[in-house]
This record gives sequence, structure tokens and C-alpha cells, in this order.
Amino acid sequence: MKVLLASAEALPFAKVGGLADVVGSLPAALRRAGVDARVIIPGYGFIDHFRYEIEELFRFDFHHRLGAHEVILFHCEYNGICFYLLQSPPYFGLEGEVYSSWDWDTQRYIYFCQALMATLQQLSERAGWLPQVLHVNDWHTALAPFLLREHAVDDRWAGLATVMSIHNIAYQGNQAGGFLWHAGIHGRHHPDLQRFGLTDNLLGIGIAHCDMLSTVSPRYADEITYPYAGYELAPLIGERAADLRGILNGLDADLWDPATDPDLAANFSLQDFVEKRPSNKRYLQAFARLPIAPDLPLVGIVSRLAAQKGFDLALPALRSILARRDMQVVVLGTGEPELEQEFWRLEQDYGDKVRAFLQYDGALAQQIYAGCDIFLMPSHFEPCGMGQMMAMRYGALPLARETGGLADTVVNYDNADADGGTGFVFHWQEAGAVEGTLDWALDTYRDRPDAWRRMQRRALATDFSWNKSALAYKRIYLQALSKRVWT
Repeated sequence: MKVLLASAEALPFAKVGGLADVVGSLPAALRRAGVDARVIIPGYGFIDHFRYEIEELFRFDFHHRLGAHEVILFHCEYNGICFYLLQSPPYFGLEGEVYSSWDWDTQRYIYFCQALMATLQQLSERAGWLPQVLHVNDWHTALAPFLLREHAVDDRWAGLATVMSIHNIAYQGNQAGGFLWHAGIHGRHHPDLQRFGLTDNLLGIGIAHCDMLSTVSPRYADEITYPYAGYELAPLIGERAADLRGILNGLDADLWDPATDPDLAANFSLQDFVEKRPSNKRYLQAFARLPIAPDLPLVGIVSRLAAQKGFDLALPALRSILARRDMQVVVLGTGEPELEQEFWRLEQDYGDKVRAFLQYDGALAQQIYAGCDIFLMPSHFEPCGMGQMMAMRYGALPLARETGGLADTVVNYDNADADGGTGFVFHWQEAGAVEGTLDWALDTYRDRPDAWRRMQRRALATDFSWNKSALAYKRIYLQALSKRVWT
């Protein structure tokens, strides 16, 4: 089976969020499952061609309503996977960031989908490779299934199936009608799109026209059928419920391994974490200029600082607990200026207990996962979430809200359970819920060290690899192909 994943991001070339982690690591697991999986992303100007041994495959002139633009297709092999990079100035090839402004990004990714269709034809003719399944991801590539059906070059494309994955439905590429008209893309007359007023919504167009639909956790697949999580797309998703699958994201278990991770102060495994993991906590405390106190509970946060992540709930809870209990907090992240300012103020007010690194630092993130005791993820919504899986992989226990992938991956602490669970879960979107649950976690850490070790052991032993999810994707590809007649 031949599958091409199309995305705006993919590790190691371009990363803003979890989308890059998924598209960068899933193909290797698909390969192990017998799928010829390849990836195509825009050829951003900041990508280092020399470092990744990227070479030009071919170039051609792409004629469309706005004129003719040269498309250059580059390729390379990384981690055994073929990656294609589509470069076409001024849309892709000059920029210094993955995303810029709303209006320019909308135009760029509409163009990317159009150029992708032409590139598929060239790839078939010049390189002799044509996918059987086109797997698009989020709104940036969601127009492709529509173009494939409505603007296909000839009947050879009738058998090419499409799967679309929703990684975060809050970002939809809506109000794109003027840009679509300008690009010469008409005929968006799907009855559901018209009925629900979504003919100008790029993600909605993809949902309506793809053969199969997936999202990144079983719980999130249920949540987005309701208006509180699916927003205006909930009715359309309801119409596609029979074709929707929730497939949990995975981790690259070889890359994210505390036994071999070079960024850790001390490597450890399930067998020796009790003896060796504490060295990472001491290192983190020293690096953060906090008192080195091995028995003091340390709360870690590694996150994009955005409203979605629930820090409006966490900050009042942290202030209240820091004022009355002994604990430490280390924060790493950037995002909304208001939240950055609040964490900076928290550090100013509790400088002997709190350190806020308002930056991106991949190595420090790994050290926080390996050094903290409690990993805080109070998200209002979380399609899947990688932080809680990373934390458990590195022996930290998540404190998370019961939503999306957090509900699917964190087993709540239970005194009656011999293994204890893998974290602490709250439900209500209230600061008091965060505070009460954090008090509960701190009490457990202090009063029940044996139970804490059992929870760590269970967390470390949890299998978050892509293997199971890759098989689920293979099944959804087969289901998509069954809706097409290969010619």
C-alpha cells in the first residue's frame, strides 16, 4: 500500500506544534506495518538542505488562475522515510517561519493544495510513484480532497482515496471564500457545506469530501461531535460519524527514551529509576537556581502558554498552594503575552520556589520531564496531548483535566488499585478543581511514597509507541480504498 501524508509541519524539518511530531514519526511505524508511507511538506526557506542531504528531484511550471509559478520538488531520506519538500516562491521558499499572518497563510496553503495536485501528476509521470491514499492533516491541506474530486486531471485519479486527520479543530481556515474565489476554486456545492454554511471553511471542505476521517484520540472523536468542542463543524462531523475514527497519537519510543536520551543528567530505565532518576531532579533544581531538596515535590510545566492549555485555572491554584505549602515549580514555554507575564510575576513573588523559563528549549524540556515529580496539564481541551505521555515515559506523574487524549492516557490514582494509576485527574474547569487535585497529589507524594513508586513504575511501563496506532491507520486506509475503484 502506498500512502502520501501531506502536512504543513513534520519533524525534523519544520515544527510549531504536535502536528510535526505526528507526521514526522508515524510514517516509520507505518513502514514497519508494511505501508510505503512518504511525506510531503512545503519547502520552507529556513530548512537546511545541506544538513539533511536534500536534493532536487524535478521542477516544472505550474499554471493556475493567478499565473504561472515554478514548482521545485526536493526530496531526501530521513529515518528511512522519503520526504518531499515543495518549494514555490513567493509562497514557499523565502519565509523564515512556518506560519505568519492569517490572510497570507490562507493564500499560501490554498496554493499548496493546488500545487500538490499538479505535483502528484508530475511525480507519477517522472518518478513512477503515485500514492493509493492521500492522507491530509488539518486545515492547511484539507482542500486537497475537494480538488482531487472536483478538479482531477483525468480518470486515473478516481481510485486515489483520501483520509483527513483533525489534530486541533479550533484551527479551521475559515472565512477563506474570497481567497478561494481569487484562486479560481469554485463549485463548493456539497449539500452539507451549503446547509451548515461552511462553503468558505477549509477544514469543513476537507471533512465533507474526504473518504475517511480521523482525529488524534478516541475521546476527542466523541467530543468534536458536540458544539462545545466541535464548534460550528460539529453538525458536519455528525453527518460523517460513521467514517470517523479516533486514533491515539504515539511517541517515537527510540527517540524519547530516558535510558538513552543524551539531554538528561542521568539516564535511567524502569529497572533502576528509583536509584538513578533523582539525579535529574537535583540537576534541574540546580539549573533553575532553586534549593536542592530531593524530598520537596517539584511541579513541572512544559507547554505553549495559550488559553486552551488551562493556565487561567492553574495560576490561581498555584498561587494559593505556594502561599501555604512547600513545593517547587519549574515552567518552560512561550505564548500569549498575558500568560507569560503572569508566570513571570509568579516567579517574582515566589523566587525561592518558582522558576519560569519563557523560551523554547528542547533539551531543558527533556530534563523537566525527567526531573519533576508532577507534570501539570490542566487543559480546557486537548485533542491528544504529547506532554502527558512524555512525562509518564520519563517517570513524572501527570495532573490533568479529564478531556480528549488526556482522558484516554492518564489513569486516575485509586487507593484500591494495587498499581495506583498513572496520574491525577480532575473534571471541572475551575481553579478550585486544580487546587484540590494538586493538594491531593502533594499529600500522596508526602504520605504514600510506596504508592507513588508504584504509579511511577506503571507510568514508565505504559506503551505509547506508534505500533498499535499504525495498524489502526492501516485499517482506515483500507476502508478509504474500499470506497474507491482503482483504475
